[in-house]
Amino acid sequence: MGVTAVLLVAAALFAWGLVSARLERADLTAPVVFVALGVLLHRGGLVDTTEGPDAITPLVEVTLVWLLFSDAARLSLSELRADIGRYLRLLGIGLPLTIVLGSALAAWLWPDLGLWMALLVGAALAPTDAALGRPVVTNRVVPSRIRQLITVESGLNDGIATPVVMFAIAGAAAAAGLQGAESTGRALVTLILGVMVGGAVGALGGWLLRHARRRGWAAEDFSGIAVLALALLAYTAAVATEGNGFVAAFCAGVGFGALAGRRGPAELVFLDQTGGLVSLLVWCAFGAIAVPIMLERLDALTVVYAVLSLTVIRMLPVAIAAVGAGMDRRTIVFIGWFGPRGLASLLFALLALEALGSVADEVVAIIAITVLLSVLAHGLTSGPLATRYGTIASHRTWSEDTSP
Repeated sequence: MGVTAVLLVAAALFAWGLVSARLERADLTAPVVFVALGVLLHRGGLVDTTEGPDAITPLVEVTLVWLLFSDAARLSLSELRADIGRYLRLLGIGLPLTIVLGSALAAWLWPDLGLWMALLVGAALAPTDAALGRPVVTNRVVPSRIRQLITVESGLNDGIATPVVMFAIAGAAAAAGLQGAESTGRALVTLILGVMVGGAVGALGGWLLRHARRRGWAAEDFSGIAVLALALLAYTAAVATEGNGFVAAFCAGVGFGALAGRRGPAELVFLDQTGGLVSLLVWCAFGAIAVPIMLERLDALTVVYAVLSLTVIRMLPVAIAAVGAGMDRRTIVFIGWFGPRGLASLLFALLALEALGSVADEVVAIIAITVLLSVLAHGLTSGPLATRYGTIASHRTWSEDTSP
């Protein structure tokens, strides 16, 4: 990336900071804007795209590590206890059904993919990204418990789907006979190591930081940086011990949140801001590098899958999981629609490309096209539909479960 491209990206970041609230009210979200900026940079010949999508893999990996850690660290069972049944339904019933349906549809539409590749598609596109529907989770017109339900689901499902994705990649590599391919048994061991190492690093880090605060050793203005480093430490420690780094990052967040004390949430602010900045760079790189390549492979069958993945494959499992949960049909449809695919799905595609090479080209194209469609569809509809749903909710007699 040349100086001119860096200048334009920096200017866009500053401009977004100036007018972000106004643009979001006009139904433009940050991912939509920065994907478009990336496409414009590519069209203007300002970025080098010869290295392909794998060039942005390290950036996406770091971003996902921070997001997984932050999402997990914010979990509070005491605050979530009132809706714990709904969270368990969405994550324990809805998520597995989404993976199964997505995999089955991929296997049916592309018989040559094989079961492992089909599972990879279904699992990679199962996690949701609340950041793409930010106007939904920040719009106070929408009942607070519905907003929290969407946020918690998004925060947890990528961590839950990660082991399935890694298992599918290992199975696909073994089936393709790739040299150095990891067996499915070995993949399971790496997941277990990730849980152990990540949980230990996060819990120890949270305890040490709380202890240092009590003794006055830790400066307030550096604690956020320490937490950011702790997330990377958990990831790299797991990788160094041949464990799964992403599972480790998520478990480290859980451990940190459990032992960091009352100041823990405040110490995540810097991590959230840094992750937000890097995620915008990822979307810009996605628009500049991945979108042009992806559009060359665009066909009607992939678009059909993408549409079904964002609608039926997502909404049907949510509806099944919501049976008996005390939510009306309008709420179920609302939650079902706002399951955007984002950074986690993009990273899973890049990891598949890195591990499987050209064998994964078709899978990567399917995932990338679905993500791009989600960026556009959810980015443009999140504001209007959230306002409409929230307005209707405020004029009806809702049960306690959906009250603002």
